[in-house]
Amino acid sequence: MASEDITKLAESLAKTKVGGGQLSFKGQSLKLNTAEDAEEVIKQIEEFDGLEALRLEGNTVGVEAAKVIAKALEKKCELKRCHWSDMFTGRLRSEIPPALISLGDALITAGAQLVELDLSDNAFGPDGVRGFEALLKSPACYTLQELKLNNCGMGIGGGKILAAALKECHRKSSAQGKPLSLKIFVAGRNRLENDGATALAEAFGIIGTLEEVHMPQNGINHPGITALAQAFAINPLLKVINLNDNTFTEKGAVAMAETLKALRQIEVINFGDCLVRSKGAVAIADAVKEGLHKLKELNLSFCEIKRDAALTVAEAIEDKAELEKLDLNGNCLGEEVCEQLHEILQGFNMAAVLGSLSDDEGEEDDDEEEEDEDEEEEEEEEEQQLKEREEQESLTPKKIIDSQASTPVQSPPVDVATFLAFPSPEKLLRLGPKCSALIAQQTDTSDVEKVVATLLRISSVFKDEAPVKTAVHETTDALMKKAFSSATFNSDMFITNLLVHMGLLKSEEKIKAVPSLYGILMTLNHMVQQDYFPKSLAPVLSAFVTKPNRALDSCSFARHMLLQTLHQL
Repeated sequence: MASEDITKLAESLAKTKVGGGQLSFKGQSLKLNTAEDAEEVIKQIEEFDGLEALRLEGNTVGVEAAKVIAKALEKKCELKRCHWSDMFTGRLRSEIPPALISLGDALITAGAQLVELDLSDNAFGPDGVRGFEALLKSPACYTLQELKLNNCGMGIGGGKILAAALKECHRKSSAQGKPLSLKIFVAGRNRLENDGATALAEAFGIIGTLEEVHMPQNGINHPGITALAQAFAINPLLKVINLNDNTFTEKGAVAMAETLKALRQIEVINFGDCLVRSKGAVAIADAVKEGLHKLKELNLSFCEIKRDAALTVAEAIEDKAELEKLDLNGNCLGEEVCEQLHEILQGFNMAAVLGSLSDDEGEEDDDEEEEDEDEEEEEEEEEQQLKEREEQESLTPKKIIDSQASTPVQSPPVDVATFLAFPSPEKLLRLGPKCSALIAQQTDTSDVEKVVATLLRISSVFKDEAPVKTAVHETTDALMKKAFSSATFNSDMFITNLLVHMGLLKSEEKIKAVPSLYGILMTLNHMVQQDYFPKSLAPVLSAFVTKPNRALDSCSFARHMLLQTLHQL
């Protein structure tokens, strides 16, 4: 380590805050790669008597540095709070699990009894959860009250591993007469989706002591929301439920409303941007009206709620003396209804609680709402049928055994048109080894719109599983290499069209953005590294992916990966 680097590290460490049993290196941008890099940090840890809280957030810790820091922590039995968010900046995903394992093993060896574990804003993905799985199952976490894993890219797989670890921790701690009593759970922006949320719901139902649950932006639809609602019903101490920017629809909203009727301690309900729609809003309003006397905040913004439902919500809060904020912004009310809301709340002497209505979408026709609901029902039916087919295919990938006969019945063949009409990972794999060539051959690459549409369909089936990931990459390469090598293909028009369909660029035409950006972001992360991709498009792509956007926020791990790759080009 150069002398100037040591001087810089010493200056950073001089800012270290000590007090109340806490040692903080927060936000010092320390780059701890080797054991030598970490010497000063280790020294301060070792010399700190009665260490109860260690803050390492805002630094970057490598595998070797983590090992020696862990060695110092092996003697810190009084450690209760680990503030370890954003401590792997710029690290490869493969580096994070071994670093976490070292730190976790040290806490177990020390006999620590953790109260808080915060690993938020570490893009470790599903494999990263394996890195602290043993810690969660150990006696060090039997006393855990706060678990914070916001923006970690865990995915469905990581959610399932986490849920299993929490259940095991509860089982083991219960056997010792001191069951896990988790109070605060945070896991926003993790792509948990229905399966991950359902697995965690099972763990929540077993734990039963939750007071706050924050799971915004996870791509959870009504099956996952319903599972969570059922789990919340047996957590009577719940005060805060934050499920912002998931997709309830009426089914999920009604299930959640039924649960709210059974909860008496609720203070904050954040269902903003959850598409509860009018029927769901009325169900929630009924739950609010029947009880929830401790309610302080109700957020139903950007939920496609219409006039009558919004007025019902306003009338439901009449006797909520503790209410501080009602957010109905971004719905479909119109100027007249906005005025009526103010009048109703003024009549209750509660005008001050109504948030801004500046983003109101204006009154929408009933016909449009019915059309939206019909489309939603059709999409749900298609999703269910697709899931059933995929489950059947996964049971017998090469042949389906007819229960009525002894001879096997072959799975129906898949062609390119079928895959593009209803894309799924299984269909892509069943197209066979020539799938990339087939799709490229059958796509008119002189038509930018068709190329974008095909690329989005291919990327929509992206999974981290090796066979699917490889198939998506190879098919994308064949399609885009053919397109970009064509003299008539307009690259600038392509990137513009793609950004519009991703919802990152406005268009004069009404174009429905893709429901999830995760697949296309991960596909672009591969695509931009290939020789065929025009490097002149990288700055444009980077500029739009960097901009604030709710759809991008919900795919923060994939966004981070793409931006990191673009920066290195």
